[in-house]
Amino acid sequence: MGYLLISLLASIAGAISGIGGGVIIKPVLDTLSPFDVVTISFLSGTTVFSMSVVTLIRNRKSEVNLNRATAGLLAAGSIAGGLTGKCVFDLVKIRVEQIAYVTLIQSALLILLTLFVFVFTLKKESITPRHNHRISVTLLIGFILGCLASFLGIGGGPINLAILYFFFSMDSKTAALNSIYIIFFSQITNLIFTTLSGRIPDFDPPILAMMIGGGIMGGMIGSHFSRKMSHRAVDRLFMGVMAVIIAICCYNFAGSALLILS
Repeated sequence: MGYLLISLLASIAGAISGIGGGVIIKPVLDTLSPFDVVTISFLSGTTVFSMSVVTLIRNRKSEVNLNRATAGLLAAGSIAGGLTGKCVFDLVKIRVEQIAYVTLIQSALLILLTLFVFVFTLKKESITPRHNHRISVTLLIGFILGCLASFLGIGGGPINLAILYFFFSMDSKTAALNSIYIIFFSQITNLIFTTLSGRIPDFDPPILAMMIGGGIMGGMIGSHFSRKMSHRAVDRLFMGVMAVIIAICCYNFAGSALLILS
């Protein structure tokens, strides 16, 4: 039941704020589960994908607009970036001596990215957003987001929200929905690639079923609350989640460092 609860709570927060949920699931499972980074990445990605499907279906008639042109280009870039990030992850996993090094690298990058987004959000009111309309820039941004999400095994992430605000002048709710749209395409590509390449890790099927169930329920509940919450409330939830993620990642980083040194 623990896996169901983790995926449920993470997916609710992910559906509301647009971070996807994987950025919560990944570090939590790094801390609490016996699985290696490959299995955790797969479980997290599958959960996030199920959440994104439900969230997009539930928001078809939402007042929040999905900028299909921009989100489509970002999604296209994130597909290529996701495949690249997957290849880089596999290369790093092969090259390092201990699997703890992979967790150490992922935790360090996630701490830096989350801290950056946390500070950015605090200063957001004083930052003038841009209005990017260049196709090449949009594709490049999508590529970078997909690459980071895939390498870190988080499905999406808080960096999406900061990028969508700064480069495309999206408010909190609009950025959240567009982020989920991008996450959907990057995750379905990642899952297809993993399946076709025969790299599905070993795990107990009931655990995956519970996490997918948590993702589906989280997407439904999160979509319901998102429509009722103000932009300010969404921002507050986002900041609270960021603080929790930073704390967990710092704990995982310290634990991996101690394991390597021992």
